[in-house]
Amino acid sequence: MSHLESDLLRTFLAISDAGSFVGGAARIYRSQSAASTQIAKLEALLGADVFERHGRGVRLTTTGEKLEPVARGVVRQLDETLAELTGNALSGVLRVGIPDDDREGLLSRVIADFARKHPGVELSVHCTFSAGFPKALAEGRLDLAVHEVGSVGPGMEQLWAEPIAWAGSRAHSVQRDDPLPVALFDRACWWRDVAISCLRDSGRRYRVVYSSETAAGVAAAIRAGIAVGVLNRSVIQDDLVTLSPVDGFSDLPPSFLVIERREGADPALCAAMSDSLRRAFSRA
Repeated sequence: MSHLESDLLRTFLAISDAGSFVGGAARIYRSQSAASTQIAKLEALLGADVFERHGRGVRLTTTGEKLEPVARGVVRQLDETLAELTGNALSGVLRVGIPDDDREGLLSRVIADFARKHPGVELSVHCTFSAGFPKALAEGRLDLAVHEVGSVGPGMEQLWAEPIAWAGSRAHSVQRDDPLPVALFDRACWWRDVAISCLRDSGRRYRVVYSSETAAGVAAAIRAGIAVGVLNRSVIQDDLVTLSPVDGFSDLPPSFLVIERREGADPALCAAMSDSLRRAFSRA
């Protein structure tokens, strides 16, 4: 009699979540060939394919879609039972801050995955303007936060480094105006500081015509053609254009996404959340 092994289900879920065999194999620390062998074994057992390939990735077949919720339930129950029997189940309250411009929902998915794996932990998630997170940590209002900084300081763990740049509208040419119309964050933020410093160092006259709490708000002003502004390079596409030294705009330093913990916060809870974040960004 054939049986569905939990190891096969874990491989299946890893590939489904990653959207590719390469990414899925990395999630479970296997080689791509080993993951492929596991899926071949699963498909032989079911008598049907669970994935169909498209481009460089995969999507679930009808059989795969039926299997996914069952697989998640089985794996979650096994993990919860093991933690309970071995006394390793986490409990308590963890207050987490994540930026309100969460890129492609990656951080939100990490939080949701953590909640499924550690149901005994009460998560209090604050999704807001991240410039206020260091103060919230210092004042004890957050236990752990993910935010962007200009340099990685003591007590911070770097998750990601991403270049930032001046951006303008592809359909407009306000970057030639004098004084230069600029869209900035309206609160204390190193992006705002570096933008102003860059303009002053270049001797460029400017005027702030638009302020926003979020990167999405700054991008909206740029798209509308009323100003230029600073954005992550990854979002400068389609109707936006990167402004380079050729256009009179100097290169900017990269932005670092970091994990920062509150001194005195529960080390086990923070370590578990940090591990989830670290794995997600290493795969990304």
